[in-house]
This record gives sequence, C-alpha cells and structure tokens, in this order.
Amino acid sequence: MNIKRAKQEIIDAVEAYLSKDEYGDWLIPRVRQRPVLLIGAPGIGKTQIMEQAARECGVALVAYSITHHTRQSAIGLPFISKKQYGEKEYEVTEYTMSEIVASVYDKMEETGLSEGILFIDEINCVSETLAPAMLQFLQCKTFGNHAIPDGWVIVAAGNPPEYNKSVRDFDVVTLDRVKKIPVEPEFDVWKEYAYKEGIHPAVLSYLNLRSSYFYKMETTVEGRKFATPRGWEDLSRIIQVYEKLKKTVDADLVLQYIQHPKIARDFAAYYDLYQKYQSDYQIEAILRGEKFERMQAKVAHASFDERMSVVHLLLSGVQKVIRRSMEQELVTEKVFAVLKDLKANLDETEETAEALERFTALVETEREKKMQQELLEHREERVLKETVRILGDYQEKLRLEGPLKGEEGFAALKALFGGEKEAYEISFDEAGKTLENAFDFMEAAFLNSQELVVFLSELNTDFYCIAFLKEYDCERYYRYNKELLFEDRSTQIKKRIEAL
Repeated sequence: MNIKRAKQEIIDAVEAYLSKDEYGDWLIPRVRQRPVLLIGAPGIGKTQIMEQAARECGVALVAYSITHHTRQSAIGLPFISKKQYGEKEYEVTEYTMSEIVASVYDKMEETGLSEGILFIDEINCVSETLAPAMLQFLQCKTFGNHAIPDGWVIVAAGNPPEYNKSVRDFDVVTLDRVKKIPVEPEFDVWKEYAYKEGIHPAVLSYLNLRSSYFYKMETTVEGRKFATPRGWEDLSRIIQVYEKLKKTVDADLVLQYIQHPKIARDFAAYYDLYQKYQSDYQIEAILRGEKFERMQAKVAHASFDERMSVVHLLLSGVQKVIRRSMEQELVTEKVFAVLKDLKANLDETEETAEALERFTALVETEREKKMQQELLEHREERVLKETVRILGDYQEKLRLEGPLKGEEGFAALKALFGGEKEAYEISFDEAGKTLENAFDFMEAAFLNSQELVVFLSELNTDFYCIAFLKEYDCERYYRYNKELLFEDRSTQIKKRIEAL
C-alpha cells in the first residue's frame, strides 16, 4: 500500500487500541493489541508519517532507531538484589529499567500525555545479541523485565532485505503476532504532501515529467545509486535557501541529495531551464494580467517539456499567492477568536491593552505547550506566531492612544482588527485575480488540451487551492473540471476496456 494509506492504518490502529468500554477496560485487550510493523524501502517517509499520525491522534511520540542500541541500553544493566524464598535469602540478578522504556516515562512526565506511540525504526537490522530482546519486545511488549506502559501503541519499521545487508528475517511465530503493513513509494500520494509542505516547484515540475525518477534504487559495480522522496524533499529545502542567499544550484549540489548521477545531472539541467523559462515567458507579468500574445506564440512552437514547464510555472505562481491568502485567513480567524474571548470577559475597570496582553500570553502558552508535546505542525506554528505578533502590535497602538478601558478600549481594538480583515480581503481578491489571469493564458495557449487537464489536476491536488476554491467562485475552474476531467476519465476507461 502507499504511505498515505499506511498512515491511516496506523491512526486507525491507535484509535482502536486506545478505545475503552463503559467500565474503562480496553475494547481490544492488551495481549491482542498487535504491534504495527511497517516494511518498506528506505527514504519513503515511514518515520515522517509517525510524527503526523501522533499529531492527528493527539498522543505523544517516542522514536528510536534500534541500530543505535546495545543489548544493555535496550534491556537495562544487570545488578544483584536479595530475595527471601521460604526461610532463606538468595542473591538474584535483576535489571535496571531499559533506556527505551524510561524514555517513554520521561515523555509522559514532560508532556502530560499518558498515551502515545513508541516507534522503533530499523527493527529487523538489530545485532545478533539484541535479536532475542527484539522478538520478546514484539511478542510481549516488554524490554527485559519492564513492560511498555498501558496506553502506548507499538509501531516498528524495517527495510526489505534487498536494501540492507544487515536485515534479519522474522520467524513465523513473531510475524503471527504483528500487524504487518508493506509500504510502497507512490508519487501521486507524495505530491499531495509536497504541495501542502511547499516543496520547490521545480522539483514538482520535474517529477511530474519524470515520475519514474521519484524513487530509484539501483545496484551497480560502483555501489548503490538512488533517489528517494526524502532526498527530493531535502534537496527542495536547500534550493529554497540557496535562492534566498543567491547561491548557485548545480549538479554537484544536487548529487549530494539525489545520489544517482544520471538523475542528479538531469535535474540540474532541468532546473537551469526552469529558471530560464520563468524569465523568458514573463510568468509574473502573465499572472498580473499583462498582455501575453508574444508568450502565447512562443509556447505554441515549444517542445512538450517546455510547454509543461510553463504550465507548472503558472501553477507555482498561483499556488504561492493562494497559499499566502489562506494562511492569512487562518491568522485572521485566530486573532478574531482571541478578541471574541476578550469581549466575552470584558472588565470595565481594566485597561484594554493589559487585558489583551493576558489573552496574548494564553496564545503563546498554547503554542509552547503544543511544541513541548510535539503536536504542533509547522503551519499551525506559523499561524500562532503571527497571531502573537499582531496582538502585540495592537497592544502598542492601544497604549499610544492612552489608558483606554471597557467599551471604548474594545472599540479601538475592533477598529484595529478591521484593518486586519481588510488586508485579508485584499489578499483573497489578489489570489482570485491571479487564478483568473492564469486561466486567461491557459485558455489562449492550451484550450481543451492535455496541458489544461494537467493544470486542473494539479489545482485539485493542492491542499491550499482546494480550500481556496471552496470559498472563491471560479466559473472556469468548475466548467473545465466538468468538461475536461470527465472526458479524460472517459478516455482512460475506454482504454482499459479495450485492453481487457
């Protein structure tokens, strides 16, 4: 299955394992709560989906790579204790608490969360001395003499043997006690995540044209050559920073992340062309609504790769403006929620600036708590930080107006928020105009073509574009979705019928 479905399976397992009946007993007894075992190629995002699953379930996460552990750190260190059996005292060997089990208790203390996921990566690559402890862990949910606390779900991950010489096969007894999920890389699924996370448009454009390079693992006489989703995401991040710093992105840099020389050189060449097309086709001018007849004539004689690059350049411009608008909407809504709470608890004797400072502190506390619990994704963190910044700005402006209190102070606060709301509405209108300008060019250059189908399909994949189009009434978006995508699906169905 793909990584998206695997994440949902983990979420479903966590919710099922943590469900209780009316007497407070587990609906699935602890002994029947099978550890989840993910088996998939390296670099496809197994670790990352654990963080996402924990956040969505609202539980803690403790993650370990078991290859970094010795038998002593996993099961604890031996010590001698004395026990009384009958009338005689004996010396017996016991073990200190496992470092891994102790880290679970530490996490509970730090976050205040009593439920969580214990994630053990590379579980089938353990040393020979540690292998029995891992089998005991999967079968009995214990390390040495210490059990994993109630309310903690075990998830383990490993690589298939073709990717790692250190892999050890599990016996049938162990496999019959786990919930095994094989995971395969799938570009279309990763693309949804990539749009939401703001992966560099050149990376997405390239992989749309050469999806077979999304995941590549080859064994040659020179060693392993590979390209992975993790590599593409990390490459995207470094490119974005290099562009801000005006540093050169070349094949040598790409090869540091995409360790497949042929693919690295191909992407580096494509990246240069992508930057050139951005300038040659005056993409920003098109999206501002300026005349595009010359660019329309130019793209009519372009190669397929060049035409698709232009489509993705237009897409990235639209997506950037829409993303900015939708993030501003989230901030505006959060600021409004804070002011609404302040209004409901308005004290006529307290200065409005002081009251606002207290409510701003609550937002900052919320952010810090979620950060500590590791339940805060990057997008929400940005929203909370921007909200705190705006509210702090309101406080300064209120203090400059004098010691305002009660309804008078709130009226001044309401006026300040009016400016915030107006700024959001302007950004929303700008996003709508940008989308319409993109459609103007797409209609003129690619009417009823495959390029327009790709443009629509990518809009339908982007998390922020979908949210925006639920609020913005774009007639052409809905019309072309109905006409072209329906026609495209019909063609695919006919081809399948013919093949059968």
